[in-house]
Amino acid sequence: MECSSIYSKEQYEFVKESREVLFEFCKTISPEDFVNENTSFGRGGSIRNLLVHIANTYEYWIANITFKNNILYAEYENFKNIQDVIILFEAIDDFMFKFISEMNYFKNEISYEIQNIKRSTKPFRLFSHVITHEYHHKGQILSLSRHLGYTPVDTDIMR
Repeated sequence: MECSSIYSKEQYEFVKESREVLFEFCKTISPEDFVNENTSFGRGGSIRNLLVHIANTYEYWIANITFKNNILYAEYENFKNIQDVIILFEAIDDFMFKFISEMNYFKNEISYEIQNIKRSTKPFRLFSHVITHEYHHKGQILSLSRHLGYTPVDTDIMR
């Protein structure tokens, strides 16, 4: 394993640790609040929907764009509680670790298309995108929980 894969694996472990703190917190949220949609928060505006959206981003960029899989994106309604979401992220972790272990062996940049414009990027940039995207929405989830009357937990890597 080359240097960038070693650091990427370690960094993804930090992401998973932080995610686990969030999941434990979500277990304290009532089932009604977990799916309660608030239009002030994008991507469906509920804690559940934001978590599924995070998973969808991993599914899109890593599974479908990078590995050319044809994964059907997780749909909000199929996840009734945090345990369902945890199982979803176990599948995300599987292809993320595959991606990390193969990241140094991509011969070319990864090609994709957005708004009918063909582009390409390096694997490490794609890795950085999906994990920073997760943290962005984690912040929204914690803010949403505060709006629902909960005291958010610290999900930072450095706690």
